[in-house]
Amino acid sequence: MTSSSVRHARPDDVPQILAMIRELAEYEREPEAVIATEALLHESLFCEQPAVFALIAETEGSTVGFALWFRNFSTWLGRHGVYLEDLYVRPEFRGQGIGKRLLVELARICDERGYGRLEWWVLNWNRPAWDFYESVGAIPMTEWTVHRVTGDALRNLAEEES
Repeated sequence: MTSSSVRHARPDDVPQILAMIRELAEYEREPEAVIATEALLHESLFCEQPAVFALIAETEGSTVGFALWFRNFSTWLGRHGVYLEDLYVRPEFRGQGIGKRLLVELARICDERGYGRLEWWVLNWNRPAWDFYESVGAIPMTEWTVHRVTGDALRNLAEEES
């Protein structure tokens, strides 16, 4: 087993982050859904006041995984939390504890900043991810259903008169 490390993303990581986003989309059976560009990611991650952040996992100097996250807020807790948008480890590096290292770093960020929770979504069919997340103590929130407005529906809603 090789040694890996986790660090905060730097601007020169953007091409690898985008490549891994595309790999993840392929795995999740939606490669055509990725319209992000390096410029968009760079602008979001490294602007003056970023609202989204990334961690990079490296093994022997190679980028092998990432976690992209942002702050959310719980009205019930009255505190911020972390929403994990994507956690991805390249297939040839899975099973080496890299995903767990990324989650541990996110948990540390929550703990250090006084955030109340760390949460994310998992596709129903992705049993390996479910098993991994449950092994670190995550509890599926089965009583909740995600809703989304996007594309034309989002534009139509924005044009509605209130």
